[in-house]
Amino acid sequence: MSNDTSYTTEDISKLLKISKLTVYDLIKKGDLPSYRVGKQMRVDASDLEAYKARSKKMQLAAQPVPSEASPLQPHLPMEPIAPQQHTSRHLVITGQDVSLDILAKHMEKSMPAIRPLRSFVGSLDSLISMYRGESDIVSTHLLDGDTGEYNLPYIRKLLVGSSYVVVNLLSRQAGFYVQVHNPLQLQQWSDLAKPGLRLINREKGSGARVLLDEQLRLHGIASQQLSGYELEETNHMGVAGKVAAGVADVGIGIEKAALLVGNVQFIPLIQERYDLVMLKKPGNLAWIDTVLQLLKSAAFHNELHAIHGYDLSLTGHIMLET
Repeated sequence: MSNDTSYTTEDISKLLKISKLTVYDLIKKGDLPSYRVGKQMRVDASDLEAYKARSKKMQLAAQPVPSEASPLQPHLPMEPIAPQQHTSRHLVITGQDVSLDILAKHMEKSMPAIRPLRSFVGSLDSLISMYRGESDIVSTHLLDGDTGEYNLPYIRKLLVGSSYVVVNLLSRQAGFYVQVHNPLQLQQWSDLAKPGLRLINREKGSGARVLLDEQLRLHGIASQQLSGYELEETNHMGVAGKVAAGVADVGIGIEKAALLVGNVQFIPLIQERYDLVMLKKPGNLAWIDTVLQLLKSAAFHNELHAIHGYDLSLTGHIMLET
């Protein structure tokens, strides 16, 4: 086997015949060393083989050793050993915003039987993962350009036939990252038609990519006009960093990343709504109720208030329930 071989979480799930949630758990606990390539987690073949070897060694060590004192003693039927009960349940939370990490921390504190696992994927991919049964709480900020509405048009189309609740996490400003002093005077979406503009883009399926594509469509700007449209970063920080370094003239993202990166100016253009979606399956109702309470709690709000750029006026408000 080549030392260069690596596997995705889906590959490992199939190879070991375990669920993807178990793979995520092994990665989180450090049993499977991993690294990120784009938006995928990868595990090297050597690390997977080392994990398998450790597991085999542990199983062999746990097997009973025959007694040498009475070799002729017949084997008696053993009492069945009750399987170890794992009381914790894994919940996969998708999205990249730090508010989701704060929510996961509050969930662990309030629900000892719940173990949140984070999946860092974009808004559209998050909804698709929920449709496939691969995630439990998905975050989304997807603009429908025709209606001006966030999230609900996409949720209705992708989760057709499902029962779910959509609740607001927060709202935040989205817009342009431009170089300091905005030398190209980029102030509105139509300015993206300026000739020679160098763009740094987000990956397909992200909320920022959908926002850009919708605005280009609404303003009649062909993506081919934008140099760098095909160049992608997988998070807001990466986009802001490329603009700050002078690699690009403009990128799309949220204000917080511009403040963290520095040496880049933020031009606010739209207030985007960042919502959570949870499927109302019978086994989910108890923890969904707790999450809804946490979103309205003073402790959670106090932590988010300390982060610049968050609007919490709708936090915890149910936007749609089916």
